[in-house]
Amino acid sequence: MKTIDLRKKSIVDLEKELIEIRKAQFSARMQISTQQSNKTDQLGKMQKDIARIKTILAEKAQET
Repeated sequence: MKTIDLRKKSIVDLEKELIEIRKAQFSARMQISTQQSNKTDQLGKMQKDIARIKTILAEKAQET
């Protein structure tokens, strides 16, 4: 997920995206813990995406 694309989205869209990524992150954690998946690299990518979205949300909150 690119920062440029995220900056174009509205606050409501970013919050929805954040919820979706958190759900996906939880699902991935459960799959890894039950050994249904071994894609541990996805967790790091999801965490970085969450951080990007939170940063942009904070920037947009300061603007208004």
